[in-house]
Amino acid sequence: MIKSDRLTLRNWHDSDRIPFNAMGRDPAVMEHLGPLQSQADTDAGIARLSAIAAEHGHTFWAIERRDDQQFLGFCGLKIAPENIPDIEGAIEIGWRLRADAWGKGYAGEAARASLDWGWANLAADRIIAITIPANIRSQALMLRLGMVRRHDLDFDHPALVPGDPLRPHVTFEIRRV
Repeated sequence: MIKSDRLTLRNWHDSDRIPFNAMGRDPAVMEHLGPLQSQADTDAGIARLSAIAAEHGHTFWAIERRDDQQFLGFCGLKIAPENIPDIEGAIEIGWRLRADAWGKGYAGEAARASLDWGWANLAADRIIAITIPANIRSQALMLRLGMVRRHDLDFDHPALVPGDPLRPHVTFEIRRV
């Protein structure tokens, strides 16, 4: 469990299933991420993230607001996707928050706490972040975190078909100082 001023980043609970699915059905939240998700999709996502935590000791953790224990989304660190040269095996930071939590600084606070945890607990010399070119809000947060755009690491996501507007990805990186 990681605590910041306003947030707790923690392992996933069964009670996260319904609010996480509500996020996955919100067109604003999913605009840059793919199709709207069914309850089975989000349940499988929680199972995947929980398995990653069990295997590696870190994942994209659930974010809970400390003052009322409300589920806000996720943020954390996991191993970057496979089959992507130059980033496969790197530590990836990622986040997704419900729309009514946007613009309040929660994503930045959770991301900074995740980076601090990563530098303190992992031997990684770099942490990357990926998104699609149209996701300007996430890219702005990456820059605020001190990440640098790495044009040489941009890629087409191998899980998506050519022509899919979500296939091209941009990569940002921050190095251990």
